Amino acid sequence: MNRTKIIILGVAATLCITPLTLGAQTLTDGETLTVDDEETDAAETDSATLANAAADVELPEAMTVDIDSLLRLYNSSIYLNIDTECNYPNVNPQYPDSVIIDRLQRLPNIMEMAFNHVVRSIIDRYSGRMRNTVSYWLGAANFYMPIFEQALETYGLPLELRYLPVIESGLNPNAVSRAGATGLWQFMLATGKQYGLTVNSIVDERRDPIKASYAAAHYLKDLYRIFGDWNLVIAAYNCGPENVNRAIHRAGGVRDYWVIYPYLPRETQGYVPAFIAANYMMNYYCEHNICPMRSKLPIKTDTVVVSRDVHLQQIAAVCDLTIDELRTLNPQYRRDIVNGNTQPSAVRLPIAAINTFIDNEDSVYTYNAEQLLTRRAVAEVNTAAATAKSKKKGGRGRKTVTVRKGDTLSQIAARNGTTVAKLKRLNGIKGNTIRAGSKLRVR
Repeated sequence: MNRTKIIILGVAATLCITPLTLGAQTLTDGETLTVDDEETDAAETDSATLANAAADVELPEAMTVDIDSLLRLYNSSIYLNIDTECNYPNVNPQYPDSVIIDRLQRLPNIMEMAFNHVVRSIIDRYSGRMRNTVSYWLGAANFYMPIFEQALETYGLPLELRYLPVIESGLNPNAVSRAGATGLWQFMLATGKQYGLTVNSIVDERRDPIKASYAAAHYLKDLYRIFGDWNLVIAAYNCGPENVNRAIHRAGGVRDYWVIYPYLPRETQGYVPAFIAANYMMNYYCEHNICPMRSKLPIKTDTVVVSRDVHLQQIAAVCDLTIDELRTLNPQYRRDIVNGNTQPSAVRLPIAAINTFIDNEDSVYTYNAEQLLTRRAVAEVNTAAATAKSKKKGGRGRKTVTVRKGDTLSQIAARNGTTVAKLKRLNGIKGNTIRAGSKLRVR
């Protein structure tokens, strides 16, 4: 069997030197976390300017996701835990602009990380009301950052772009926006297909973390060829190159994001600032007393290639896995069906289940196949009832009469509930002459 080896490795998030609390809660073993970003009692800036700036900016959709829903994701529930050793009070230190500016400039980035009041307002939001969400991002980054970095490195792109899915999807591979953008990188349908992602009734590769990451890197590189400026590239990734070109035209041809800012769609106005703020928070979370969620390395995985249709439940049952685990490892299969009949398709499994699948492959395909794979290749047609009905109809539908002496077409038509014109058509009569004793069809 041909197999493509893909091993997902994790890199643990950098830990703060001192243990800190997550949000406003310190949990003990066995307790569960239920938090609301909007209700977290965190320190907020008193600056009216910053408050107005935040109110004026339409933030990316991923920034409005309830932290509770993120913690219910399979990866989160299995591999992320609250750091119960965090025991410091929940205090968000306030730093002057000069400190934030200095920190942004010290990041080892080639992309511009400019500071202004809009960026500051979003940093304050991340470090204040959204601090629990940032804690989740830091933990979930363990699953996805190695994949993002490899794809970006392959296309020779700045590695700081690895934080783009943070604001795109909140690191939720199943995220679907109001506009229909899907997956970690939030590809729209047409763009995903343009960059080689298969989307049909069974498969949606926009949800595949690896394939979507390489498609996104390819798309970002193409956008850079167009604009030659990373801020404009990020803006175009959000709203499309047409909208960015339109904004450049309205700004008199100036190719500077902060100059064309008022001519961009409202969400895109908050998009680049949110990206800059995400880069800041993912690097300086310790300085804001945010403790990452503890993460265990995800299971190592490998892939098998199938050339027959198979349901994930068939694999789960025979290989002693859970359906949720398989769905998480194979998020592209939107109906739980791997369409190997269409083309050879990869199924990602825990490394320990690979040999079990290979040794029991025939059993996998036959397990509850009639119940789980309901698309029939051949279906017998019940012709018996149709034939009987047809015969019954034929006996009732075709009727002939014998012409009596003195009969006229109009008399025959009246007796049989039809018309002269129909009698002529059924019997091929051109005139009005009929012969006694002959047979005429009346229907």
